[in-house]
Amino acid sequence: MSFSRPLLALIFGQVALHSCMAGVRMAAPLQALRQGHSEWAVGVLMALFATAPILLALPAGRMADRHGYHRPLHVAVGLSLAGGVVPALTSHYLAMCLAALLTGAGANFGLITIQRTAGRMASDATERMRVFSWLGLAPALANLVGPVVAGAIIDLAGFRAAFAVLMLMPLAALFWARGVPVEARAEPVATLTRPPASWELLRSPALRHLLLVNWLLSASWDVHTFVLPILGHERGLSASAIGAILGVYALAVASVRFAIPLLAHRLSESQVVASAMLATALVFAIYPFTRSAWPMAICAVLLGMALGSVQPMIMSMLHHITPPQRHGEAIALRSMTINFSSSLMPLLFGAVGAALGVASLFWLMGMAVAAGSVPARRLGAAPAEAART
Repeated sequence: MSFSRPLLALIFGQVALHSCMAGVRMAAPLQALRQGHSEWAVGVLMALFATAPILLALPAGRMADRHGYHRPLHVAVGLSLAGGVVPALTSHYLAMCLAALLTGAGANFGLITIQRTAGRMASDATERMRVFSWLGLAPALANLVGPVVAGAIIDLAGFRAAFAVLMLMPLAALFWARGVPVEARAEPVATLTRPPASWELLRSPALRHLLLVNWLLSASWDVHTFVLPILGHERGLSASAIGAILGVYALAVASVRFAIPLLAHRLSESQVVASAMLATALVFAIYPFTRSAWPMAICAVLLGMALGSVQPMIMSMLHHITPPQRHGEAIALRSMTINFSSSLMPLLFGAVGAALGVASLFWLMGMAVAAGSVPARRLGAAPAEAART
């Protein structure tokens, strides 16, 4: 696919929104730890990043279906901007919780409308895989920019200054939105006598298996995001060092997603996902034994390459097994399952980490991901169900 200006605008629009959330997600738990809050409190804080998106996923998808790209993007920018303002004004723990809710909601609201718009740019399955591979660079770049910028400013000027800079990032999405054409108004959904419920999509066994695999991979991402600041804090690393490790992790994710469009015609989606899950399990087995920044960074790179390869494959398979007229709903359901997990798993991470130590989180998650590679292989044989659902 040609790398069009609208696709570039979508990528940088998501980078702008996601960078704010990623920076707050690194800075807020680190500030909580330095204030003496427990690992349980950090788990609650991390869970809140995914709480609001659970409720807003389907409304975001429906709003994008009705109004196209621009109106929901403005909502996303407003939520993200508010999420940066609150912790810049006060360092209270409840302010950080509110920031987590707002920035998580803004990033996810934007993500759903961006993914929907990107999917409509592709004319066939191969092009769609490439579109989502390019679009997959956005969160990877954002996870580089947000934590690195936040960590550097924290060390130089403190947490409030970092939050003040982060709150300005979403405004860049409004600039890039000018590169996305205004979409013709869609036919109103009300013309249908009774639209089918979104949950009916879950009758598809292939979709259920795909969501299970996607949940395991998302939980792997979450456990790394949750554990790394705690592990780095225990190892005595600075905020900039922790941010740099998250940055090289994001850079590895971006690198592998940059390579996928060049190799898409040679890749099997299910084989890539299954191999990535086994590689993730191996890295999780080794990660707790690292004692300094460089070994942790090497593990982060390997993990980033494994997890970074799966999102374009998941999105491509999602389009294969759901009807074309319901892709937006399927994207919203995927978003809801991921965020529902992300809202609960940090609570579990905090409880297990407090009881057994953070190393146990890596080992337990590694075993679960290794087991999940079995249904991942079966996805390659899943029939296209779009015409029947």
